[in-house]
Amino acid sequence: MNGLLSDLGLDGLVTAEQLTNVLRALLILAVGLLLARVAGVAAGRAVGTRLGKQESMLAKRFVFYGLTMLLGAATLRQLGFEIGVLLGAAGILTVAVGFASQTSASNLISGLFLIAERPFVVGDYITVEGVTGEVLTIDLLSVKLRTFDNLYVRVPNETIIKSRITNLTHFPLRRVDVKIGVAYKEDLNQVQDVLKRVAEANPFCLDEPEPVFIFKGYGDSSLDMQYSVWGMRVNYLTLLNSIHLEIKAAFDAEGIEIPFPHRTLYAGSATGPLPVRVVDGGGGAPENGSPP
Repeated sequence: MNGLLSDLGLDGLVTAEQLTNVLRALLILAVGLLLARVAGVAAGRAVGTRLGKQESMLAKRFVFYGLTMLLGAATLRQLGFEIGVLLGAAGILTVAVGFASQTSASNLISGLFLIAERPFVVGDYITVEGVTGEVLTIDLLSVKLRTFDNLYVRVPNETIIKSRITNLTHFPLRRVDVKIGVAYKEDLNQVQDVLKRVAEANPFCLDEPEPVFIFKGYGDSSLDMQYSVWGMRVNYLTLLNSIHLEIKAAFDAEGIEIPFPHRTLYAGSATGPLPVRVVDGGGGAPENGSPP
């Protein structure tokens, strides 16, 4: 070892014992990181089979980072550092950082509440602060979402705790509300029968809970109603599209009119007819003595 140091020109600067300690520390660090990663994966799989994705992810990270901290302490000890002194300095630094980052501390506490309360889990689709997306991770400081147009959104845990959250995939059943307007001349009993037949023929529409017909009121140009059908969550988009297309086709086949808005302008009899002015392209005199 001394000969190697002499060949490298390090004799007098680094002793053989110090070099040996550095090599041992590097070996401990390399092997320890490998073992920590393997242990984290094993812990995540063990927890995932019993609980869920989020718990599996947390267990994997907890084991990995916990072993990494112990590995760092062992590596520093091998290099000759006093762990007690380092822990004291780390404690003072932690207090200082804690006062300087109260927002991070609030997000950390909020993250613990989210993990304990479980309003949503990894893989759910939620809406928060006007953003809808799939939950990728639930970390101690923030929740990561992937929107339907493949955007990555990070929402702080404190914001989620203070906001109203809509979990779109919590329950296995979803309801599709179809807003419909028909002409005033139509028979509502016939309309209801047509809607019922459409729901019965749709393979994604459930018989239980049964569809619901709700009359909403007399609109400006139509009789307004709502037809609500139920389907499985995994078939929600398919049911949403198919039921609208089938209702339109059924109404066309039965001659049921879906009107567009109408507007009638009434000037009143006291004012007389509205003046009409016709001007030709040649610059002729206006009709009815109206000024040009």
